[in-house]
Amino acid sequence: MTTAALLPLAVTGAAACCAPLTREPLSAQQADDLARSLKALADPARLRLISLVAASQGQEACVCDLTDELSVGQPTVSHHLKVLTEAGFLTRSKRGTWAYYALVPGALDSLARLLVTA
Repeated sequence: MTTAALLPLAVTGAAACCAPLTREPLSAQQADDLARSLKALADPARLRLISLVAASQGQEACVCDLTDELSVGQPTVSHHLKVLTEAGFLTRSKRGTWAYYALVPGALDSLARLLVTA
């Protein structure tokens, strides 16, 4: 199964489609889209990467700095960053030979709104 097949919809699109889970039932398609977004976060390394980027100055970090923070190799870090980018949690920009990742404004907030009960 490829990453593209798992994550075709950005989290902001999945979250924008729906009222909070406790207000009205999700359609089968909405549940599928939301599950794909949540799956992107359902990994300890990806959660750490989101946290590291969010805690970085300007909520942006160089891949070179992120690789040093995790106890996995650079190819694994790059894979996790790609999954998070395709899911709509991060953006990627290239500066010279380095890639920089930043949080997508509102992506985590959109997801949080779906999970609130009030």
